[in-house]
Amino acid sequence: MKKILSLVLVSALGGALTLGGYKAFVEPKSELVLTTSNTDPTFLPTSNVSNLAFETPDFTLAAENTVNAVVHVKNVSISSGQLSMQDLFSGRSTPRAQMGTGSGVIINADGYIITNNHVINNSDELSVTLNNNKTYKAEIVGTDPKTDIALLKIKADEDLPFVTFADSDQAKIGEWVLAVGNPFNLTSTVTAGIISAKARDLSGTSSQSFIQTDAAVNPGNSGGALVNTKGELIGINTAISSQTGSYIGYSFAVPSNIARRVIEDIMEFGNVQNGILGISGGSLNSAFSEKLGVNDTEGIYVDSVVEDSGAEKSGIKKGDIIKEIDNVKVSKFADLTGHIGAKRVGDKVTLKVSRDGAFKTIDVTLTRNETLTLPLVGRVKNAKQEDLKRFKASNGIKIIELDEKYAEYWKNNGIQEGAIITAINDIKINSVDDAQEAIKNKSAYEPLRIELINSKGEKERYNFR
Repeated sequence: MKKILSLVLVSALGGALTLGGYKAFVEPKSELVLTTSNTDPTFLPTSNVSNLAFETPDFTLAAENTVNAVVHVKNVSISSGQLSMQDLFSGRSTPRAQMGTGSGVIINADGYIITNNHVINNSDELSVTLNNNKTYKAEIVGTDPKTDIALLKIKADEDLPFVTFADSDQAKIGEWVLAVGNPFNLTSTVTAGIISAKARDLSGTSSQSFIQTDAAVNPGNSGGALVNTKGELIGINTAISSQTGSYIGYSFAVPSNIARRVIEDIMEFGNVQNGILGISGGSLNSAFSEKLGVNDTEGIYVDSVVEDSGAEKSGIKKGDIIKEIDNVKVSKFADLTGHIGAKRVGDKVTLKVSRDGAFKTIDVTLTRNETLTLPLVGRVKNAKQEDLKRFKASNGIKIIELDEKYAEYWKNNGIQEGAIITAINDIKINSVDDAQEAIKNKSAYEPLRIELINSKGEKERYNFR
């Protein structure tokens, strides 16, 4: 009996040792993960209806209201096209019709339609097709190439469905949006996404302020609607970021506040009344702040103030840091550009400014833009009578800042800030609008001819090729 018990104990001990050795040396080790759990009981609803349905946005009403107010725009332009052998022998060219397509948004029952300028640019004939397949001829009421916004008008025999404007300043990053348009000639197409960013500048010149979204937008969507879940217009789809020319992730829309201001100006004045603050500068960041020797890394650093502008009259100074405009935080220049882009000449804005470590609140009245960046020269502005009198000139515009790249050339020739430009390409210049028109009408092969009066009061001519 004792022998049997001993044998059992020895067997048990051997098995234990074998199992322990396996655990220690053979079996793969796994990391120990500590988790905490709620010990309170979990109560599940007895209903088989998922609670997620209450959290998912319903796009159907917004889509239904919007598709009827978004139109298909067709742009027919007449082009001479490539010359055939027959054309060469006969000495004539055969005109050919080219068609471009895009989208537009009806904004009132009378048939006013907002779209992109590039959709209708160079058109010889415009037509608009509604969602009910009715087609109308369209007339251009006005355009603004700077914001890429255009206003059209059609004469319908009935009141038309339209989209109401929302306040695009109140749109939030992460908010659901719908893009409605006619990509690839596929009419009444609706895509959904979220607002990915605001005040996005694609030009690198701080002149743009787009709403960025990941809703799918493709060629043909231009001029279409970007709406919120209520079906209210928060933007006009304008551009995509793509290496292929088609949607790959992000699209960009002109904010509705800017688009609305542009079309209201066109309807009221026949042109766009752009108001400016009257400063130049840049967005602060760690590197820029270190270079300037300032502690702030957010805001707009004022590098210079435009003479006779609202900023100068209100006491804005070089070195000021703009932190807010109308209680909206400003972290990049496009924030400022976008907010002012929705304003008119004569409108007031309230700036929160950091100066020498103290905060000041300053009201600024926006003024008309009387400055222009002239190629090869620099920034110019409308000259006052005393400026012209000093140079004994009857007309002209004043150079206020020489182009950094060519400043040494001008100074070596006796041209300083304050000099008066009297003519461009033999066209008499009285204002920056005249200068802009002269540059616009210059052909690519034509040299740039500038006539100006130097600091000695001498009239000089410069030719640039």
